[in-house]
Amino acid sequence: MDSATLSRWQPQFLGILRIVAALLFFSHGVQKILGFPAGMSPEVMSLSWIAGVMELVGGALLILGLFTRPVAFLLSGQMAVAYWMAHAPQSPLPIVNKGEGAILYCFIFLYLVFAGAGAFSLDGAMRRGGPAGRL
Repeated sequence: MDSATLSRWQPQFLGILRIVAALLFFSHGVQKILGFPAGMSPEVMSLSWIAGVMELVGGALLILGLFTRPVAFLLSGQMAVAYWMAHAPQSPLPIVNKGEGAILYCFIFLYLVFAGAGAFSLDGAMRRGGPAGRL
């Protein structure tokens, strides 16, 4: 395939990247806040609880592609803080400190800040004046 053919599919694959990353991120919030599948119960207003709320709500908004850029900005920052607070003190090497996930989320979300939601998003539907634009 030539690059023009591949480029034509860019919005759809950006949307798929956003949805898959958000679903995985959302699952961390479900675990922390809703206790599923393996229950966690962080104390309300603790750092872990706040992170769980951000993962749950932010993940849901990114799945829908709603307010993608500002939400992705906040979640990228959350993952940068998570890496430097929880992982980096254990070792300078991400493979040793198990911080690869936080780094990947940080940069995927940072990319969404600049790239936008892609296809399959409420942001796009509202911009086009689609059914979601009339809500």
